[in-house]
Amino acid sequence: MIFNALNFGKSVESMDIEAFKTDLSSDKFLYLLAGTHGDEVEGVYVLKKLFTWLKTDHTMKELPIVVVPILNVDGYRMSTRVNAHGVDLNRNYPSEDWTPEAKKERYNPGPEALSEPENKYLVKLFDKYPPGLIISFHSWKEIINYNGDAEEIAEYLSSYNGYEISDEIGYTTPGSLGTFVPAKYDNCPVITFECPEIDDEMTLNDIWVKNEEGLKNLIQSNALDKFFK
Repeated sequence: MIFNALNFGKSVESMDIEAFKTDLSSDKFLYLLAGTHGDEVEGVYVLKKLFTWLKTDHTMKELPIVVVPILNVDGYRMSTRVNAHGVDLNRNYPSEDWTPEAKKERYNPGPEALSEPENKYLVKLFDKYPPGLIISFHSWKEIINYNGDAEEIAEYLSSYNGYEISDEIGYTTPGSLGTFVPAKYDNCPVITFECPEIDDEMTLNDIWVKNEEGLKNLIQSNALDKFFK
């Protein structure tokens, strides 16, 4: 596929937030995101490998795709969950249930909803290129969480990697992408693709290898078509 660089956003520390779009017009787009939490290198790596494949394989049908390889570029550089303001970007979206309270410091939602430049940039992308489906890569444990009408996609991916699927993450997530996007953008589903964390027995490449076939086949299948009509 052919991707064009979009106007980059800026982080708290004025670092570039890169974003790319396929050379295709559409009313809705597939978003592939990673690095919402800067210390979740596993999700960033998986998207990096997937994006490299998307850019180099020109035999596939064109799809309307927007890729944001690393949203929280400051946090990624510092290996921190939060951004340079100490805010958890996945608690900072202006969902109806947003709250300024946080049970733990690592979930700091910020002084107000959508206070952070990284999220402001992403929402501007959403407004210009409306999402039809979002797959956001994270790192925690082997689970595919879905918000909205994306259970079939979660099941499809799980059939390859064996990850648990759930429409509940196990705790409340006010101000998260999964609570904000479906309500704001025409019931757009959000897949939160949680990779396991690396350890002495599992490398970044091991995680990619386990997910490579499922992700590539999903992109090439007809399962995504309904999200862009």
